[in-house]
Amino acid sequence: MSYEKVKQAKETIIGIKQTVKAIQAGKVTEVIIAQDIEERFTRQLLEVTNEYSIPVTYVASRKQLGEASGIAVGTSVVALTE
Repeated sequence: MSYEKVKQAKETIIGIKQTVKAIQAGKVTEVIIAQDIEERFTRQLLEVTNEYSIPVTYVASRKQLGEASGIAVGTSVVALTE
């Protein structure tokens, strides 16, 4: 389901640092995180999503999340905007 949301999104933001910046700028409506990433990489991101009340959805695979985002490599985080 969440992979479909990513595929259908008009605009996405890929990567942890870019997602944090976009959340702080008020551009993000939801964050999708791959479960096959170490927690230490997402700790700051989760703090920011909690602070700004951004919903977080988890998916199983970085590789599939990257494919759904239209990139040739895996990604740990995708942010959805409007």
